[in-house]
Amino acid sequence: MTEPSAADSDLATVAPATLVVAAGRPPRSPGAPVNVPIELSSTYAALPEPSAGYGRGQNATWSAFESTLGALEGGDTLVFASGMAAISAALHLAPEGRAILAPCTPYNTTGACLDELAAAGRRVIRVPIDDTAAVLEALAGTAELADRGGRLDPSDSVDMVGLLWLESPTNPLMEVADLPVLIDAARELGAIVVCDNTFATPLLQQPLALGADVVVHSVTKYLAGHSDVLLGATVTRGDEAGRALHERLLTHRTRHGAIAGPFEVFLALRGIRTLHVRFERACANAAVLARRLATHPAVTRVRYPGSGAMLAIEIVGDGAAAERVAASCGVWLGATSLGGVESLIERRRRYPGESELVPEALLRLSVGIEDVDDLWQDLDRALGVGFRTGH
Repeated sequence: MTEPSAADSDLATVAPATLVVAAGRPPRSPGAPVNVPIELSSTYAALPEPSAGYGRGQNATWSAFESTLGALEGGDTLVFASGMAAISAALHLAPEGRAILAPCTPYNTTGACLDELAAAGRRVIRVPIDDTAAVLEALAGTAELADRGGRLDPSDSVDMVGLLWLESPTNPLMEVADLPVLIDAARELGAIVVCDNTFATPLLQQPLALGADVVVHSVTKYLAGHSDVLLGATVTRGDEAGRALHERLLTHRTRHGAIAGPFEVFLALRGIRTLHVRFERACANAAVLARRLATHPAVTRVRYPGSGAMLAIEIVGDGAAAERVAASCGVWLGATSLGGVESLIERRRRYPGESELVPEALLRLSVGIEDVDDLWQDLDRALGVGFRTGH
């Protein structure tokens, strides 16, 4: 269980902008450091009673980060070696013999994990997560679902869902799920609810407060924020059921070796201190760009959920035209990943594992904290290159 510092008990009512700065600090005393030091030790002296005296199970640097993210999400955090390590651990919570219900188009490596589970005999059902009626129908199993573009077999009657996997917004189609309704319905059926909160961050939504059982993060992205670490995290509720899930996730982390390095966790904790100001600026930039892109002649669709710093655009032309746009940018970096201070652009269908439901000419934009007019002028010029060359 994450152990907050004594100072953390004074932060119960402060705003998130204060929490990101103040949580997870060392106890205040004369001469005490402001920051928790990096603890570099694989071994710990034995206590009178048996303890987990080994670096695979505990680290003070982890604890500082975990108490900080836990304060933001409202639960108990475990840090993992990567976002996929956290996702894999959360997927292993699915009860044996019951189905996993997930979006048609989640993050593509999450989708690959779901495909592996299906190939191993687990029942994995995909639904359009922004179609609330379809998700509720699948959860309750009240009727057979019609075939939705090959995403769900018409013969499926899903009345034994054991785990509901949520992304909102989804990656990269930016679909928004009705979290309160879907979480309530899943909980009524006794299903575990896991929500990937990487895109929204706890600054925009807190799924545990809506009743979700587990939140997962790719800490690599907005929380660390500087494109220099690989880390993940899970957060569970503080009630009895949440503590039981926390213990299962801790056991998985320890036995499967999904262990984070202290240096990386220290960098992530340093990064989270500026999360509020970074995210506020990136979100403001994204809103301006979404508005301008909506009337651009080279853009056929803007996928923007109305908040956050991620959006996707579909452009006139084919995948090759979209590649030319990305390659023609000078300020925007053509690269995968997201959530750093720099703005990134990429065509998602360039990756073989990406869903065929993602349009060939879709570009995913991770908006950074640069001057918004510089971002706009660079993107506008690149769109013009792609548009002219493609036509």
